[in-house]
Amino acid sequence: MNHVGIDVSSKELAVVVSVKGKARSAKTFENTASGHQAIIGMLSKLKGGSRACIEATGIYHFDLAVALSRAEGIEVMVINPKVAHNFAKVLMKRSKTDAVDAGTLAVYCERMSFEAWQRPADGHLALRAVSRRITALTKLKTQTKNQLHALKATGGTPDLVIGHTDALIEVLEKQIQAHRDSALELIAGHDGLATAFALITGIKGIAQASAVQLLGELMILPQDMTAKQWVAYAGLDPRHFESGSSVSKKPRISKAGNKFIRQALYMPALVATRYEPNIKGYYAHLVEDNGLKKIQAVCAVMRKLLHAIHGMLKAKKEFDGTRFYTRPAQATS
Repeated sequence: MNHVGIDVSSKELAVVVSVKGKARSAKTFENTASGHQAIIGMLSKLKGGSRACIEATGIYHFDLAVALSRAEGIEVMVINPKVAHNFAKVLMKRSKTDAVDAGTLAVYCERMSFEAWQRPADGHLALRAVSRRITALTKLKTQTKNQLHALKATGGTPDLVIGHTDALIEVLEKQIQAHRDSALELIAGHDGLATAFALITGIKGIAQASAVQLLGELMILPQDMTAKQWVAYAGLDPRHFESGSSVSKKPRISKAGNKFIRQALYMPALVATRYEPNIKGYYAHLVEDNGLKKIQAVCAVMRKLLHAIHGMLKAKKEFDGTRFYTRPAQATS
């Protein structure tokens, strides 16, 4: 059995292969679909099968883990970064580079008990693919509409150009609708997805389109993740910046996470602050009592909504606005 350590970053993958206990020199691959296939191609040439160990690094390790888990003759293990960090201390590693970290993971894979990573259900992965395609098409449609507005505002634009741009918008709208229909059909045919879909669309502000986007991202996450980990994964956790005694910036959301979840939550949070009484009360409390700017209050609502969705899906219970927020009773004189 060959043991492989893969250090993951947003753009590159450092790979160290240990064959019969002897580590080879690190190789670097792009963190893209083609890079993943190149790693699989390299490992498939080795005799005896391979076990790969990677760290759970936010959103960057996931597609690699899926690709490796689907490859024949390759098993994959995903470990907590803190575990890898502590293991490196035990090995008394004095340097920290991508190659060194990959070597540490290869040693961990060889010496420690192997726990195979559980790939999400194919239906969940398919929903994510469809929902992300909808996001891409919607962005393209918006860009094309903006271009059309500019073309019409410019004198002398040929009718042919305007006509073709109009036609492109129509094609994009049809494709978006076809993908949404496909997503809804996929959800209806999967008991777990159908239950989750019914629960989150019960929240005022989350319509079918937003529910598809949210489930596409949330249903692939490990079942043991906490609500706090969901928030960090989405990049909605507050980031503090202080230096010395004179520099103290206001907290902002980190954005160091899954942008698709943030995009999918924004409009539902905005709508809910107007039409869901308890969420509206929470938003007003943040603005009027805590002095938050409107956009800051919306981000706080997004974060709390994600907490609520986590609890609903875990307990399989409908949204309870009173648990989201209840304005304290006003003191009477």
